Amino acid sequence: MERFNVLWLQGASCGGCTMAALDNGHAGWFAELARFGIDLIWHPSLSEETADEAVAIFERIAHGTQRLDALVLEGAVLRGPNGSGRFNMLGGTGRSMLHWVNALAPCANYVVAAGSCAAFGGVPMAGTNPTDASGLQFAGSESGGVLGAAFRSRAGLPVINIAGCAPHPGWISETLAALALGGVDSDALDSFGRPRFYADHLAHHGCARNEYYEFKASAEEMSQQGCLMEHLGCKATQAVGDCNQRGWNGGGSCTSGGYACIACTSPGFETSQNFLETAKLGGIPVGLPLDMPKAWFVALAALSKSATPKRVRANAAADHIVVPPRTDPGRRK
Repeated sequence: MERFNVLWLQGASCGGCTMAALDNGHAGWFAELARFGIDLIWHPSLSEETADEAVAIFERIAHGTQRLDALVLEGAVLRGPNGSGRFNMLGGTGRSMLHWVNALAPCANYVVAAGSCAAFGGVPMAGTNPTDASGLQFAGSESGGVLGAAFRSRAGLPVINIAGCAPHPGWISETLAALALGGVDSDALDSFGRPRFYADHLAHHGCARNEYYEFKASAEEMSQQGCLMEHLGCKATQAVGDCNQRGWNGGGSCTSGGYACIACTSPGFETSQNFLETAKLGGIPVGLPLDMPKAWFVALAALSKSATPKRVRANAAADHIVVPPRTDPGRRK
């Protein structure tokens, strides 16, 4: 079987996407890649080749003498100052990451953004953006980015955006595996280029706090068990991802760990003024669920609160179960 060659570059990032990838599966990421015939021909943190050896790989790809199946970028591209890209030089090459992205992307069968920084600009683009950071094909929610809205890889696809901060390790491995097996076309991506196998879900789906959500029994402090949406900034009903259906490292997720979902798979998530505060208008959260009409949600919320069992209401405001189901005085025998 012909090997599937992947080159991984790191732009302006914290390295969290690589750390996430390394957490994949009981056998480890490298075993998972090998299972699907994927060769990681170079990675700045994991490969032995450095300096001239690494540059030689880039040059062979740029000159067409080495096949590149997938170019993966982790982190935003810094275009400044003044379009030179010199805020982010690729060490040992004398050239910027902006240069290498523009040189190598047209040579790749697929171009993949690993994480929301590479996809949308993410944290490096937040605020006044003095470095002119951008994602590969989006700057925030605006199409364009470094490669331009019209860019298509040699396989005819736009940039594949494995959005997340950091993405679930399964999203990274399964996207690369699908590419290696030829299982990705334009229908497999949503309007932001995110793989639909995870982007057709909401982080809300599978959340362990969903009983509290259904009755709008809300936590008011971070230690409490209730739903985090109404008061504590949780955006799981608006954020794409199957995070609560497949735990990180076999079990965890943001909400199961007691922290609000910050919608890290969405462009512009980093612009939130306070991740732990729900923006409201007239007492109603501004951001409402994507999977139902807003009028329905408002009407159902009022009905749900009026029907909340005492057990659910009591447990929502506590840091542990204070009323087990079997002792609920309102429960029918």
